[in-house]
Amino acid sequence: MTLDSITENVDEAVSGFFEPIATWMGEVVFYAVPVGGTDLPLIVAWLVIAGLVFTCWFGFVQLRSFRLALEVVRGKYDDKDSAGEVNHFQALTAAVSGTVGLGNIAGVAVAVSIGGAGATFWMILCGVLGMATKFVEVTLGVKYREVHADGAVSGGPMHYLPKGLADRFGKTGKSFGKVLAVLASIMILFFGLFGGNLFQVNQSYAQLVSVTGGESGAVGSSAGALFFGFLVAALVGVVLLGGIRSIASVTSRLIPAMAGIYIVACLTVILVNVTAVPTAVRTIVEGAFNPEGVAGGVLGALIIGFKRAAFSNEAGLGSAPIAHSAVKTKHPASEGLVALLEPFIDTVVICTMTALTIVIANPASWGEARDGESIGGVTITSDAFETVLPWFPYVLTVAVLLFAISTVLTWGYYGLKAWTYLFGRSRTSETVYKAVYTIFSIAGALLTLQTLIDLADAVLFTLAVINIIGLYLLAPVVKRELNDFLAHVRTRKAEGAGRDTAEETAKTTA
Repeated sequence: MTLDSITENVDEAVSGFFEPIATWMGEVVFYAVPVGGTDLPLIVAWLVIAGLVFTCWFGFVQLRSFRLALEVVRGKYDDKDSAGEVNHFQALTAAVSGTVGLGNIAGVAVAVSIGGAGATFWMILCGVLGMATKFVEVTLGVKYREVHADGAVSGGPMHYLPKGLADRFGKTGKSFGKVLAVLASIMILFFGLFGGNLFQVNQSYAQLVSVTGGESGAVGSSAGALFFGFLVAALVGVVLLGGIRSIASVTSRLIPAMAGIYIVACLTVILVNVTAVPTAVRTIVEGAFNPEGVAGGVLGALIIGFKRAAFSNEAGLGSAPIAHSAVKTKHPASEGLVALLEPFIDTVVICTMTALTIVIANPASWGEARDGESIGGVTITSDAFETVLPWFPYVLTVAVLLFAISTVLTWGYYGLKAWTYLFGRSRTSETVYKAVYTIFSIAGALLTLQTLIDLADAVLFTLAVINIIGLYLLAPVVKRELNDFLAHVRTRKAEGAGRDTAEETAKTTA
């Protein structure tokens, strides 16, 4: 029996068993109601409304404190003796690596194909709202994190839900929080194995095959898939052994590199077609409020834009606080402010650059997709770049590989924290998880297991329902933490001003 037939049989067996479960979960979690001629998934409305509520509740913190967030990332308000494992910049890049990925490349192309160019406008708005949600959940993640005896840190919804609800509502809150924490851990672990690992490896391998001659090319065989799987697994295994410090060290280099490559490519297409920029911007704005050929009109474009942004930046899902909780800080809200930059980078910058590139380049495949033909999102994005850079599919392959590997690493850490919450933090327990996660990386190149990936998506967005309920209940805690940090910032600025005045006086006297 060949390797191809074995993997095909496994795919079919797994899909046959889990398909009914995945279908049922998908229908429940992504239940949509007809609105204005199109369907609105209630989970998307749940995420967007949360962003709107927290934006108002915290006085547009994502706009008011944007500059302060940049100062915190640069280390201006660091406390050297703070507990934690990584600095603000490393925590940010580790979390961004879990969200920036194929959704920014393929998902955006799908959005502007179904929702028209105007979907870009609504995608940006959703990203801005998501910044407030991310601020709230990450502040709670740091506030209620657990610092272990060896200096390692554990955080995330599995910690802030039981601890935070116990603080606010006593024994009843604690019991309720523990139930939510177990459910959150299961969901994070499941998605980490299938969505954050297997799917990323599978799609990156598919892109590699497509630019190396297809199935008859250099890596198109089963042996090539196995080699690729082992290569990724070896890299992931080595980095995971080093924990969050090792992951943060890798992602703090990978994220700027891959984002830089991608943005430079986008800017190249834009600059070559610079005279088309005003028209493209006008098309996006007009398409947001007067879209043509989009089911549901304005509301249809809005829903598509919100949906892609919500799925891309993961604001409200509770995943990012796991990485951010490892930061070195005494002020939880300081990292909350850093985290609000995450949806800005992911959605407002990278997703917008992708959309603008497609609209300006206007490749034939985009027009065909808008006419209803089934064309992969990566293909549309690749074709847009190819109009100016014929060799770009190869660069895009490198970008996809970097995106995928960084996502696999970050979700490996997320899954580890969920695993240890459920099964204990012993050396044996962690080793078992790392072995299982590494094996899934190998399987990702060989198997598709699409049904399990669909189920993982449903499970992850179920987490948003649980997590955001907790965020609403714990918002007053976040408000106190924000006020505390802002007072700290004012004190530091006053001390700095005092030192500057003293130094100036000393110089004058001398």
